[in-house]
Amino acid sequence: MSRYIEDALNEFWSSHISKVGVFFLVFIVTVSLYTVATFPLDYGLRYWNNPKYWVDNPKAAMPSWINLLYGGKYLEHSILSTELPSKAYPSGGYYLKFYNKFYDLNRDQFPVFLTLKIEEIVYYRSPPSLVFIINRPDNKSVELSTMTVEKPLANEKSPFIRYHDEPRRALISGDTNVAYSLSEFLKKNYDVSLTPSQIMDIGYEKIIFGKIDEKGNFKPLKGRYELILILKARDPKDNIGRVTFIIGGQVYGAMGTDTLGRDLSQGLLFGFPVALLIGFVTSILTTVIGASLGVIGGYVGGRVDDLIQRASDVVNNLPQLPLLIFLTFIFGGKLWVIVTFLIAFGWPGLVIVVRSMILQIKSSSFVEAAKAIGASKWRIMGRHIFPQVAPYILSQMIFYTPSAILSEAALSFLGLGDPSLPTWGQILEYGFNNSAVYLGYWWWILPPGLLIVFSAITFVLMALGLEPVVNPRLRRWR
Repeated sequence: MSRYIEDALNEFWSSHISKVGVFFLVFIVTVSLYTVATFPLDYGLRYWNNPKYWVDNPKAAMPSWINLLYGGKYLEHSILSTELPSKAYPSGGYYLKFYNKFYDLNRDQFPVFLTLKIEEIVYYRSPPSLVFIINRPDNKSVELSTMTVEKPLANEKSPFIRYHDEPRRALISGDTNVAYSLSEFLKKNYDVSLTPSQIMDIGYEKIIFGKIDEKGNFKPLKGRYELILILKARDPKDNIGRVTFIIGGQVYGAMGTDTLGRDLSQGLLFGFPVALLIGFVTSILTTVIGASLGVIGGYVGGRVDDLIQRASDVVNNLPQLPLLIFLTFIFGGKLWVIVTFLIAFGWPGLVIVVRSMILQIKSSSFVEAAKAIGASKWRIMGRHIFPQVAPYILSQMIFYTPSAILSEAALSFLGLGDPSLPTWGQILEYGFNNSAVYLGYWWWILPPGLLIVFSAITFVLMALGLEPVVNPRLRRWR
């Protein structure tokens, strides 16, 4: 047996197709192990399906590497954070602490949005106030917003902590008070009178990050901007845990974002172990059931064989899609429901083929010799018959793997997938539901589709490499 296995492995590895398939499989397994090791198991519920987690990301942004093809045409998304004040000093009964970051605008585009995020403010006496200021490259300053921190409750004791569990976000774009501040800025610096409603129509970002040309249009003002948040506190120990300035861009991350701002690269990575899990579990269990029933039915024969064949015929002719919709309605779109369904309807085909092979093998001389020395049926099936069909069963198991992955992707595309797990099919389904094809969001459609094809091709190549092992007639002349 060891000699047979060694010859089979040598024959398999001698094919270039097999080597490519093994290389692809190693890549898929490596990425899957990395994802499982670095991502939490409840990633789908905790992060992927949590809109608050993605609120700081740009919506429907292209991948960052697109700038390599267009010469840096698109503005990149920037998240600037600081935990320590750059300077602090007393002034007029207050203690002023300055949290600042610098931002370089080097594209002929305006930012998409501007957001200020504040985490964990601690104060000891009176609630402090916050002032958000931007110093522009033309030495002009614009005060965008003034905020106050909530007062202590009646039963609270010092120190008072705010925004610990949930950060405070101030979306500068669309804030009416910011529109009044920008109106005063234009009047003071450019002698231009615009109402807040007109400023909303123009866009806050064009005024904050722009200059007025001779025709009265706003053009991007390139250069270094200083974003400053001033903490005006009554106690010198008052502080802010973290200040984050978010400048929205047109490109983000390795694979871009969807309309919710979700990082598609993370969803695509998490799809690797999910696809591998679905493919391996489904193919292994389907093969075990189908091969076992085929061997037993073909060798034992009689009523056992009739029962197995009639069960195969019934299962093979059941309407699969209506049943799956019904099961999804009853149990919900859970992953175990999909896997169970694929296993329950995947074994009849293998039973029929294996049974026909066993009917030929059972009349062989070595089977008759085993009977003559008193070997039991189970020993004959396990030690003498099964090894004869094992290569074929192995190749079929590998073929079942891409079939299971494609089936799950198709079901998820129809909206029948598990919503708690990001899969390639679900990413495609969500993209089509949000008109990604018509809007030109190619980065939302092509990568998951290509990954589905890639995973299928991987196992097809493995199966093609096994064909000479299964069928000696296909072996090359040496």
